[in-house]
Amino acid sequence: MEKMGLNEIRSKFLKFFESKGHYVRPSYPLVPEKDKSLLLINAGMAPLKPYFMGVETPPAKRMATCQKCIRTGDIENVGKTARHATFFEMLGNFSFGDYFKKESISWGWEFCTKHLMLPVSKLWVSIYEEDDEAFEIWNKEIGVPKERIVRLGKEDNFWEIGTGPCGPCSEIYVDRGEEYGCGSEDCKPGCECDRYVEIWNHVFTQFEKDEEGNYHKLPNPNIDTGMGLERVACIMQGVDTIFEIDTIKYILDAVLEISKKKYGKKKKDDISIRIITDHIKAVTFMVGDGIIPSNEGRGYVLRRLLRRAARHGKILGIEESFLADLTDKVMDVYGEPYPELLERKEYIKKIISVEEEKFHKTIDQGIEKLKDYIHQMMISNETVLLGEEAFRLYDTYGFPLDLTREILEEENLAVDVQGFNREMEKQRERARAARKDMEELGWETGHEIEIGEKAKSDFIGYDNFSIYTTVLGLIKDGEMVDEAHEGDEVSIILESTPLYPEGGGQVGDTGIIYNEDAKIEVLNSSKLKSGAVEHIVHKGKIIRGSFKKDEEVKVIVDMERRMNTTRNHTATHLLHKALKEILGNHIEQAGSLVTPERLRFDFTHFEAVTDEELIKVEQRVNEQIFEALDVDIRNTTLEEAKEIGATALFGEKYGETVRVVSIGDYSIELCGGTHVLNSSEIGIFKILSESGVAAGVRRIEAITGKEVYKYISRLDNRIKGICQLLKANINDIEGKIENLNNDVKKLQKENESLKNKLASGSMDEILKSSKEINGVNVVASRVPNLDMNSLRNLGDKLKDKLESCLIVLASEKDGKVNLIAMASEDAVKKGIHAGKIIKEVAKITGGGGGGRPNMAQAGGRDASKIDAAIEKVEELAKDLTV
Repeated sequence: MEKMGLNEIRSKFLKFFESKGHYVRPSYPLVPEKDKSLLLINAGMAPLKPYFMGVETPPAKRMATCQKCIRTGDIENVGKTARHATFFEMLGNFSFGDYFKKESISWGWEFCTKHLMLPVSKLWVSIYEEDDEAFEIWNKEIGVPKERIVRLGKEDNFWEIGTGPCGPCSEIYVDRGEEYGCGSEDCKPGCECDRYVEIWNHVFTQFEKDEEGNYHKLPNPNIDTGMGLERVACIMQGVDTIFEIDTIKYILDAVLEISKKKYGKKKKDDISIRIITDHIKAVTFMVGDGIIPSNEGRGYVLRRLLRRAARHGKILGIEESFLADLTDKVMDVYGEPYPELLERKEYIKKIISVEEEKFHKTIDQGIEKLKDYIHQMMISNETVLLGEEAFRLYDTYGFPLDLTREILEEENLAVDVQGFNREMEKQRERARAARKDMEELGWETGHEIEIGEKAKSDFIGYDNFSIYTTVLGLIKDGEMVDEAHEGDEVSIILESTPLYPEGGGQVGDTGIIYNEDAKIEVLNSSKLKSGAVEHIVHKGKIIRGSFKKDEEVKVIVDMERRMNTTRNHTATHLLHKALKEILGNHIEQAGSLVTPERLRFDFTHFEAVTDEELIKVEQRVNEQIFEALDVDIRNTTLEEAKEIGATALFGEKYGETVRVVSIGDYSIELCGGTHVLNSSEIGIFKILSESGVAAGVRRIEAITGKEVYKYISRLDNRIKGICQLLKANINDIEGKIENLNNDVKKLQKENESLKNKLASGSMDEILKSSKEINGVNVVASRVPNLDMNSLRNLGDKLKDKLESCLIVLASEKDGKVNLIAMASEDAVKKGIHAGKIIKEVAKITGGGGGGRPNMAQAGGRDASKIDAAIEKVEELAKDLTV
C-alpha cells in the first residue's frame, strides 16, 4: 500500500466510477436546494433524495459524487477530541434502478484492492444477518473467506428511516492491527475498539416499508454508497487522526505559525488549534456556498463556528484578526477540486473579515460583562446565569449562547437555557409584529390541482404583446371547470401567452383576455406546478360573458405597466454592477422585487452604505442610462455564458440553456425577465433608501422614469410648503433651520440645568428620609419629572453620600414610571439584591425589570401606585437582610 494524498484519493475514486459508466457530478452546494427538512447537507446522498424518491428524474441512472458535508450535532466535541469534525467529504456511487449488489460489491472491492492497493489480508466485510445474497457475492464471487464476513443485526446493517424505501447494508473494514485492538479473541468488525475501521458503506435499497411494518420488494432497487474521504486518507497515509492527513495538517501548520504554538505540548492549546483548523475549513466552504452570518438557521451555524474559532485564537494569544488570512491556506489545498472557492475568494475573505472584526469589537466588552456576571454569581453563591443576562450578552455583544455556556463551564457554572429561549421568543414576536404590515400578499391556489401535461402553456411575451390563443383550462374555487361566467374569479391557462408570469423577482403581468362574447381582467400572472409540469396561470375576474375550455381568445398585455416594470428590471442589473464597482466584488444579489412603481434590491454587505457611496452608485447607474447602451439578449449554453463572464445568482438552478442579458459591455447577467432595448429607455434612476434587512444583507429601494418625475414634483411642493412655514425663500431655508436648531439646543440646555439644580436641591431632604435597617441605610423616595438617565445620576450622588446603602428612586416622566435601585458592595454582602427589589417594586406599578445585585432598573405603567411601591422597599430590605 503506497501513501496517497487526499486530493489524489478523491480524483482516483471519481475517475474509477466514470470508467464504469457513471455521470460524475461536482458536489452540490452545502445549502439544500429543495429539501426544507435539512439545514445543511450532511450526507452524500442527501442532495439525491428527489431521485431516490422518484420525485425527479436523475441526469443519469449511474452517478458518482464527492459531496461537501457539514454536521454540527456534536460541535462541542470538535477540538476536544481528534476524531470529530464539522466539515467532511463523502465519496459515493449511486444507481437509480440500474445495477445492484453484484456490481456495487465487485466495484467496491476492485477500487479498494486495485486502485487504493489496500492489502487483501487487511480487509473485512460486514453484511446484514439475513442477507444471504450479499454473502454469496462476497464469498463465492469475490473470494472473501467466510471467517472475514461478519453478519450484523438490524441496528448496524439495515438502513431505514420510518416508512418508505429501505434495505440491508454491507460495509468494508480495514484491520489496523492488534495494537489498536481490545485483546478479545472475538474482536472483529462490530467490536467497540479501534482495531477495525469501517471505510465504505454500501446500502442496497431493495424494500418499501409500509405503515404496518411490512417490507415489499421494490421493482427497481437502488444503490447508495458512502465512503468518508478523510477516514480513507487516514488509512492511506498511516496516521491516527484527521488532523494529521496532508490537507488538514497544512491548515493546522498555518495555525501554529500564526499562534507561535507547538502542537502536542499542551492539551489546552491543542484543543484551540484543532477547533480553529476545523472551523476555518467549514466556514470557508459555507461562505463559498452563499451562507452569510446571521442569528438564525444556517447563518447562525456559520456565525457560531466563526466566533468560536475567533475566541480560541484569543485563547492562543492571537490578538489581531487572522481568520480571513487562513482561508488562503484552505484554498491552497481545496481550490483545485472546488474551483468555486477561488472564484469567490475575495467575497469569502470579505465576509469572514467583516464578521471577525465585528466580533472583536464586542467580544472584549462581552467577556468583561460576563466576568462581571460571574463575579456577582460568586458573591451571591449562584451557579446558574439568568436567561435574561445570557440573552443580553447575545443581543448586545453578539455572544452566541453556546459561547456563553462554554465560558461558564470553564468556571463550573451553567446558564438558564429555558430563560434564554423565552427572551429569544419575545424578540421574535416583536420582530414578527413589526413585519406584519410590511409583508407582501401573494396569490396561491391552496390546492394541488391535476391539470395534465397537455395544459402546459408557452410564454412568448418577450416580443409579442397581443396574440390569439386557445383556452386550455379554467380553475374556479380550486377546481378545474369547463366553463366560467360573469362575476366569477378564475385562473385561466392558455396554450400560449404574452403575459409574463411572476418570477426572478419580477411581478407578473396584467392585461385583458377576451373574445366577442366575454372578457377577463387579468389581475396577476404566475406559475403553478402540477406534478412535474409547470403551468402559467392568469388570475382575474370575468367582467362580461362566459369562457369555455378549448375556445379561442385574444390576449393583450397592459403595456404601460409592463414597460414601467421592464425599466426597473434593467435598472436592477445596472445597480447590481454599480454596487460591485463601488463597494467591491464581494457584493452578491440576495433577493429582488421589480414592480411597475419601484425596484428593491437586496445584496450581501456587512455595513451601511455611506451617503457618499450611494451618490457614486446612483451616478454610475445614470451614466450608463445616458450612454444609451444597447441591450442584447440571447440564449446560449451555461458553460459559454460563464466563459463570457455572465453573472449567475447564488442558489439559482440553471438548465443547460440559459438566457444572457448584456447591457452594452457594462453588465452581463443570466436572467429570464423582460428588459428594455436600450438603456436610455429607463430615463433616469433615483435611489430612495438604503437599509439593513438581515445580518450581512442590505437593501436599496429605487425608482426610474415617470416615478422619478413624480418624486421630484412631490419634493418641490414640500420644499415650497417648508419655505412658507419658515417665512423664508428657498435660498435661505438652511440658515433659518440652523438658527432654530441653535435656539432649541440652548433652551434644552437651560432646561436640563434647571432640572439638575432642582434634583440636587432635594438631595438633603431625600437623605433625611434614610432609615437604618439591619446595618443598611435604606433610602426610598419619589422625585418629580426625571428620565432614567437623570434618575441614575441622582442615585449615584446619593450613593456617594452614604455608607452601606440601598437607594431606590421613582419618578413619573411623560406618563411613564421610571425606577432605579442601587446598592453598595457591603450592602450586597449583607444580602441586599437590587435586581430582586426592583422586580417586586416594579410589579406594583404594573411594570417589570431587573438587574444585578448592585444595580437594577425598571419601568412601570401606573404612576398612581408609585407611593405604594416606595413603601414596599423597607419590607423587602428587611426580608433580604435578616
